[in-house]
Amino acid sequence: MFITFEGIDGSGKSTQITFLKEWLEEKKHKVLVLREPGGNIVSEQIRTLLLDSKEEIDPRSELLLFTAARAQLVSKVIRPALIQGSIVICDRYIDSSVAYQGYGRGLPIDDIQVINDFATNGLVPDITFIFDIPVEDAALRAGFRSTNKKSSPDRMEQSGEDFFKKTREGYLKIAEEANRKIFVIQANEEVESIRLQVCSIVDSFINSM
Repeated sequence: MFITFEGIDGSGKSTQITFLKEWLEEKKHKVLVLREPGGNIVSEQIRTLLLDSKEEIDPRSELLLFTAARAQLVSKVIRPALIQGSIVICDRYIDSSVAYQGYGRGLPIDDIQVINDFATNGLVPDITFIFDIPVEDAALRAGFRSTNKKSSPDRMEQSGEDFFKKTREGYLKIAEEANRKIFVIQANEEVESIRLQVCSIVDSFINSM
């Protein structure tokens, strides 16, 4: 089973991923949690280039670097884990490229979908959660998180309010047009309420398998 979490920075994905992992492990499932870009040596090196670089990166280069990291992650980590029977939870996946580089940066959506399909060899999630939150609220959360960690925003987080508004709208369009299981979660709700929603959806899917 392959589950992905999506949403703009500061939407609360990481907290809910932790909750879901703990809940699944209590039910004796084998769970692997990953992040994008990352999850293996090559993809982590690409992550550093993408997020920590001080250089301006062309949107097409940005897209191809993200999907290169994704291709390595799918080939070397996700598919083997799924074959072995693990439930794989990934923080970001193909919808991030459509939302960020497509709607956010303005690259052609159709081209991104073709590149995604090539990079993943057609692997799509069984369930995707999109955490929706107003950009202003997400910025406050992300800013608080950065202050606590005593770190400055990464290159993507510095893209500006207009970029993140376009990205958020993109995520909602993805959910509206999808022909697979995508659930939009209102990320401003109480943390416990969100946890229960996510666990209920996953539980229903497991029981239907």
